[in-house]
Amino acid sequence: MTAYIIRRLLLVIPTLLGILAINFIIIQSAPGGPVEQMIANLEGLESGASSRLGSQSGSEVRASSNSNSSYQGAQGLDPDLIKKIEKLYGFDKPAYQRFGEMIVNYFTFDFGDSFFRDKSVTDLLIEKLPVSISLGLWTTLITYLVSIPLGIKKAIKHGEPFDVWSSSIVIVGYAIPGFLFAILLIVVLAGGSYFNIFPLRGLTSTNFDSLTLFEQIKDYAWHITLPVIASVVGSFATLTMLTKNAFLDEIGKQYVITAKAKGLTEKQALYGHVFRNAMLIIIAGFPAAIVGIFFTGSLLIEVIFSLDGIGLLGFEAVLSRDYPVIFGTLFIFALISLVLNIISDITYTLIDPRIDFESRG
Repeated sequence: MTAYIIRRLLLVIPTLLGILAINFIIIQSAPGGPVEQMIANLEGLESGASSRLGSQSGSEVRASSNSNSSYQGAQGLDPDLIKKIEKLYGFDKPAYQRFGEMIVNYFTFDFGDSFFRDKSVTDLLIEKLPVSISLGLWTTLITYLVSIPLGIKKAIKHGEPFDVWSSSIVIVGYAIPGFLFAILLIVVLAGGSYFNIFPLRGLTSTNFDSLTLFEQIKDYAWHITLPVIASVVGSFATLTMLTKNAFLDEIGKQYVITAKAKGLTEKQALYGHVFRNAMLIIIAGFPAAIVGIFFTGSLLIEVIFSLDGIGLLGFEAVLSRDYPVIFGTLFIFALISLVLNIISDITYTLIDPRIDFESRG
């Protein structure tokens, strides 16, 4: 197993390179890059854009009306100013050189500075991570703690009234988009039209630092309740039905019938034999599920509840073509996903020691 893990860890490097290379080509080909964004800001005479390039007056910015620049909206701007903007964002170098420098920096976890936020990407990620971790951690825990026992019970009581009405509930929850359910929660419970029980925005109150430890825990739980409920409501159906079907498939197999014939109770057969085989398919989807819940699935929830997390950061970076933030978050997401896949393989062997990845490679 050790040799297999080492091989998988070594494969992380070329896989990350491939992911970054493909996305670099796609993003660089998209119109409206950071140079165009700065040009648009200058055309709008935004003070923030001017300050980043030094003291440029309106006449200096439009010193040349015959600019031959290929950038959209650059007509009428001083060519020297265009070159200064290109140098500011590193576009004075060829694409392959920029990609090479990015790879060298990223593998030392140096993600550079944001183009438009005046902060390093690392500081931005550290600043936004607590929100995404809070939302993702509680969503994942509650989803798995509810869905797996519920799926097992549904498999045992397949076709009975409990199975029918519980399926109806989880399917209705799955049919309601998370963001729509979040709006419903706000209307009903956050001072919208009925009750004003929960806060509308933020992860903590403004006086959080002055509270006692117990009050801080209470305040945090008070703020996180509605976002977590909105996140988990649509997550139950897939995992619950996956668990049920996995257990149903195993329960009908010959080895379970034989185990019961030898005198094992239904519970002994279920948790002693069926559980480890049925759980393999659930574990297989865990890395993708946790990355989705932590980083991508929370975007709309973050927007609705004014939670400034990683999902919102990445979305805004794409809109503004903030390349360091885009590639920094992409690198972290991909790295975490690859590591979770390796952990998933290790978990396979812990649940079922008969699985031997070593012999396959």
